[in-house]
Amino acid sequence: MKKSGAVSKMFGLLTILFAVSTMLGNASAQSLSSSLGVVVYPSKGQSSTQQGKDEGECFGWAKQQTGIDPMAVASAPTQQPGAAAGGGERVRGAARGALGGAAIGAIAGDTGKGAGIGAVAGTMAGGRQARKNKAAKEQQAEQAKAGTLQHFNKAFGVCMEGRGYLVK
Repeated sequence: MKKSGAVSKMFGLLTILFAVSTMLGNASAQSLSSSLGVVVYPSKGQSSTQQGKDEGECFGWAKQQTGIDPMAVASAPTQQPGAAAGGGERVRGAARGALGGAAIGAIAGDTGKGAGIGAVAGTMAGGRQARKNKAAKEQQAEQAKAGTLQHFNKAFGVCMEGRGYLVK
């Protein structure tokens, strides 16, 4: 009960804020639909005030139905902080390089030197792999974020269409 009351209060505040910004004629104020990247046309001749009210109510409804807060999702970072590390790629690369270098060094007559050279080369290859893995994870996170926002926008659009707007 408390959660739905809080959602209702937040929804009411959001609607009031949007209505006030619309009434003040603030040209820089962005409608909810445009901030979501959704184009809404009042096909039944709804006024801009009514559209603002409907957008606020549909925003709250979509948030409640999907459990998604698009403002929180949009502002959440997808980039992992720090260096490309954590998967052990460098250590594995160094171990593989040292083994290979030792084998080649044994043939050439200096196992230690070959292992050292192989370890350095392996560490570099492992670092390259770590960067690739980090980039792939960031790309997956970005795609998941876009999918989440798309799901919310679909719910928002369904609500607006139910109120007589054309949504694209």
